[in-house]
Amino acid sequence: MIEDPLNTRDRSTPLRVLSRSDLATVPITPAAVVRAVEEAYLAFAAGDSDNPRKLSVANPDGWSVAYAMLGRDGRRRVVAMKTSYKFDPGHDRSTKRYYTTITLYDDTTGAPIAMMDCSRVGALRTPAVSALLVRETVRQDAESVLLIGTGTQGRNALPHLLAANPQLRKLMMYGTHPDGMEAVRENLAVHYPHAILETVEDPRAAASQADVVLATAGPGTEVAIESADLAPGSVAVLVGYGLAPSALIDADRVVATSAEQMTLTGTDMAGPDGVLRGVDAELPQILNRRAIARRSDDEKIFVYNSGLVLTDIAVAHALAERAIAQGRGTEVPLWD
Repeated sequence: MIEDPLNTRDRSTPLRVLSRSDLATVPITPAAVVRAVEEAYLAFAAGDSDNPRKLSVANPDGWSVAYAMLGRDGRRRVVAMKTSYKFDPGHDRSTKRYYTTITLYDDTTGAPIAMMDCSRVGALRTPAVSALLVRETVRQDAESVLLIGTGTQGRNALPHLLAANPQLRKLMMYGTHPDGMEAVRENLAVHYPHAILETVEDPRAAASQADVVLATAGPGTEVAIESADLAPGSVAVLVGYGLAPSALIDADRVVATSAEQMTLTGTDMAGPDGVLRGVDAELPQILNRRAIARRSDDEKIFVYNSGLVLTDIAVAHALAERAIAQGRGTEVPLWD
């Protein structure tokens, strides 16, 4: 029997550093990512894990912002710290710098597991969360989805969405960057080679025909789907940009991964009076059946996808297991 490389670690084990290139090609299926994220939410809902509020500091001139997030996954027996730092003095892609890392510790042996670049973790975790949110809020007869945006989140959205919602057969995409649109198609084909993806020219018209609208566009998008553009009984998921505040204000029901996080990061969706509408149900409680997501087929549901460090921990741990088993990364005797 081959020993699990993570289970043989002890306090004398050097820290494994996993770079962006080390993690880029570690094989993991969308279904495995969705499963890891769901397990993290269920553990949190059961009280087995801890997810304290994030800390942040920002340059008073708006040049930079940094976050620190600590979490304990009680089922995986892993403690982790995630940090992120964005330097963006000119709001220009050429000068913007963004670094995010996560460090994992084994809470059964006290051994360090890995310090990792977190870019791929976030690129996988967020669409997996969206997939679960859709699964819990969508009508049973739903079959169509409109993806808005073809950046990192847009490129990973559809494979994870289909892993949790295989009934979604009519796939539509709106984007403005040819390279991004091609990347969406290529990534979908890797996991679902027979899926058909239609490119649409009018996102508002397409939204009126979609059971699910997944808004993953960047802050520069000109798309802002209004409540009136959404079909009765539809689900509108906000990951980045692409939905107008009316999609939240006029919704029949509001679901979020975390109501607290939505109050911190969703302020641009406040109404004309400056008030941000409250959340009716959170995903962890929906998953463990303590809250109801959808009450009727004709409800329009607005969904807010924000980060929860426990989901980063789950995906990072899954990637670390696979990377270390393949001998990737560099061991650093940091504490010798």
